[in-house]
Amino acid sequence: MNRSIVITRYATALVKYVRETGHGEIVCSEAETLSKLLHTLPDLRQMITASDDVVSPFDKKKLLQSALGNRMSPEMSRFLSLLNRNGRMDLVEDILRDFVDMYHLSVGVRKAHLTTATEPSERLMQRLKDLVKQQTGDDVLIEVDVDPSIIGGFVFDLEDRLLDASVKRQLDQIRQQFIERNRRII
Repeated sequence: MNRSIVITRYATALVKYVRETGHGEIVCSEAETLSKLLHTLPDLRQMITASDDVVSPFDKKKLLQSALGNRMSPEMSRFLSLLNRNGRMDLVEDILRDFVDMYHLSVGVRKAHLTTATEPSERLMQRLKDLVKQQTGDDVLIEVDVDPSIIGGFVFDLEDRLLDASVKRQLDQIRQQFIERNRRII
């Protein structure tokens, strides 16, 4: 079966399950944490995705549980047991990432990415949240990166929309215009 179809089916099943139990926020938080850890720690990902004769399913689940500080919701525990039983632990990172996105959409929350040269002010964060709410009717979770190379301003990425108000982009545009004008002169 196609890998992306399997990932989508498991993520969708987990969304339905947590909606029934009412513990979606808890499971979503756990899924975000585990997904980030698996992405940033290749050794952990390798152990989790290893075959069962190398690392037992019980040990895989214990590793993920310890990554959450030995506090795991019953829903996440059951879901990981299901993945173990069905031999799908190799897809756990992708399933959890898709689950987080699906869950946020199901509760009317969009994810955005903000890049600024310095730590953004609360005023800017609130203005961006209000703008998204006004335009889409949804709340927004904003992930922030500080990147001094953009010099000033910000880059705001909301799904398929990009607002680049960075000084770096403006300088690049001026540089490009200067190059174009000088080519005509020569």
